[in-house]
Amino acid sequence: MRPTAELDPRLHAFDPLARLAEEALRGRLAGEGWRFVAPHAARAGNARVSLRARPGADAPQVTEALPGEALEVVAEREGGWAWVRTAHDGYLGWARAEALVPGDGPGGEVRQVTALRAHAFAEPGVKGRLVAELCAGARLERASGAEVTEEGRRWVPVHLPEGQEAWVQAVVLSPIAEADAAGYALRFLETPYVWGGRSAWGLDCSGLTQLAYAALGRSLPRDADQQQASLRPVTEPQRGDLAFFPGHVGVMLDGRRLVHANATHMRVTVETLGEGEYGGRLAVSVTGFGRWTA
Repeated sequence: MRPTAELDPRLHAFDPLARLAEEALRGRLAGEGWRFVAPHAARAGNARVSLRARPGADAPQVTEALPGEALEVVAEREGGWAWVRTAHDGYLGWARAEALVPGDGPGGEVRQVTALRAHAFAEPGVKGRLVAELCAGARLERASGAEVTEEGRRWVPVHLPEGQEAWVQAVVLSPIAEADAAGYALRFLETPYVWGGRSAWGLDCSGLTQLAYAALGRSLPRDADQQQASLRPVTEPQRGDLAFFPGHVGVMLDGRRLVHANATHMRVTVETLGEGEYGGRLAVSVTGFGRWTA
């Protein structure tokens, strides 16, 4: 039997006080009296869903689920809170149940937003009513019907994650042009720093690196320590490698410069290791560099 203490509570759903755990942990928890539950599928609704460390509005945000992203609901609690896991990286947190959509998701063609920030409109025109705030990574279903051209702009009919019909400009669904993680991360320059954030409306250090790798089809875990453990250590960094520090991570632009979301400047900035007061502090606190290997 695997001792309970060895399980990572960020990834393994178990509550020692309530003696409640997900079915996958049956036979892996110490002690008696555990009740096991089978998670069920859900999705984030039309807005970004904040996942918190505990069921309460004053609890710290630990991550976000982007509109339409797949989730698992492990359990629900009185007061409207749901214990959920993000499907793409297995991360756990507490979310408001009303922000979720039950089920596996749409059965039609899924279109992913690539614009850093975007909006959905009630009708095909820039003067139309805004009905949803979108971001890179949001997932929409292509609705039936033809595109509409309005003053040279192509509008695509979609269903929002909660099922409403809406329109987005085709440009917000365009393929990503950047060829590497460093180039993609640079698109987020000046984005506000938000603990647990995962979008251009606000993100944290590992949220930025996770998004930058995801743009290339490379899946990274959520937190900096998890990301460091998942990559091959290297001593001489190159463009696209990740640089790690205690509780922090950034994307290397070359052998010395990195782009990172940081609470020092409260935004995404570029620093040079060893240059200036902040760059000097970063240089002496590097714990390693990591490189993606297929």
